Amino acid sequence: MQMLEKAVFYGSVLVAFIAAVAPAETFAYFPMVLVLLGLASGFMRPTRDVSTRMAYYVLAALLPSIASNLDVVPMVGSYASGFLTQFTVVIAGVALANIFTVLVQQLKDA
Repeated sequence: MQMLEKAVFYGSVLVAFIAAVAPAETFAYFPMVLVLLGLASGFMRPTRDVSTRMAYYVLAALLPSIASNLDVVPMVGSYASGFLTQFTVVIAGVALANIFTVLVQQLKDA
């Protein structure tokens, strides 16, 4: 299972990089693929620690605004900003999977 988790993580990094570099008209379903990879990653290894889950939520909310500041860096700023923005979609998928996992666990315990 650990090898599959690594493959999903490396695949999501690769897809986020390709989505950042490729033109938007190339493949319109990059966000859907990234969310599905994030959901798969989140369901394969759910986060039990509350502070780690909170960090995922904060990172999913604030990383696009942080990434937009990288546009001022010459030559590579737009690519770095695009990559971080695309990778935020993966992080949001992991956060959603964690929300669903915690919700199901609380419903089972009730």
